[in-house]
Amino acid sequence: MTLVLGVETSCDETSLALVAGDGRVVSSVVASQVEAHRRFGGVVPEIAARAHLTNLPPLLDRTLARGGASLRDVTLVAATAGPGLVGALLVGLSEAKGIAFGLGVPFVPVHHIEAHCLSPFLEPEGGVARPVPDDFTALVVSGGHTHLYRFGGGRILLRARTRDDAAGEAYDKVAKMAGLGYPGGPVVDRLARSGRAAQAFAIPRFSDGSLDFSFSGLKTAARDRLRALGLRPQTGLPDAVRTLEEGAAPPALRDLLADFQEAVVSQIEDRLSRVLLDDPFGILTVSGGVAANSLLRERLAAWGRLRGVEVLLPHLSLTGDNAAMIAFAGLVRFRTGRVGEGISAVARSRWPLESLE
Repeated sequence: MTLVLGVETSCDETSLALVAGDGRVVSSVVASQVEAHRRFGGVVPEIAARAHLTNLPPLLDRTLARGGASLRDVTLVAATAGPGLVGALLVGLSEAKGIAFGLGVPFVPVHHIEAHCLSPFLEPEGGVARPVPDDFTALVVSGGHTHLYRFGGGRILLRARTRDDAAGEAYDKVAKMAGLGYPGGPVVDRLARSGRAAQAFAIPRFSDGSLDFSFSGLKTAARDRLRALGLRPQTGLPDAVRTLEEGAAPPALRDLLADFQEAVVSQIEDRLSRVLLDDPFGILTVSGGVAANSLLRERLAAWGRLRGVEVLLPHLSLTGDNAAMIAFAGLVRFRTGRVGEGISAVARSRWPLESLE
């Protein structure tokens, strides 16, 4: 039986998973480092790398135990090779290569963003993975990426990207300016849903007709409105808001966040609609940390129904960084014979997805 061990250490989550040959997630374990980085307001690369070193050995034991397997049962090893924090990547990449070499099994280096693109095909509750079609479009929305890709004809084409901040980065920055702490996405989503979107932010478009995204102007406009409301950047709010208690947040702040969230989702809808007119597609996968956003999930599902596009959203447990998607992406690559550099792969901080077959 095919059994893939996946290893993910690209940023601040340490994760290992076992995925069967039919794409069934046998076990998946994630160790978050949020508390270690919270007081810094973002991820500290050195802290992340050292935490991966500490987390990997016990996580490996736990992953195998939950899957009722031993290392000898593993027939393929896959690990994230990039893009990401090089120090963090090296920890997982080295561990995975060592295991593959010791077991005498193949090793597949995985592109982190491709794994996100494929994550909606997984069924995390033990179901068999959905077959990956030859042709589909993929939207990745996270703290580091807001990119739209077209998979087809043995190629990966970049259709649109952010020219400045990623959507998730804008969420974190607005949350920080409002005193909501780190990470900002979940608390902004929750407070926004209890607010009333009334003062719409502008949806940017480029004069050259580009389909690219841009969120830096929205972030600046949100900052200006925070100041106008008397909520100066970095001054903070009651601790209750930092722990996701909605009641302590002023109604004006909740309304502002509702406007901000509406602007993010509307821009994504706008770009998808324009790409669909330019290059029609029938399947859209949506992935990345911001794919957990409640408004985005609702609106893109409705967007797809209205236009006859099948929109695939990952299970909430698979929106963040996880090794199940890494193992699955490695399995897909291995079966198509496109394994890249194999065990000679190096860690890459930057790695354009469109450079892959």
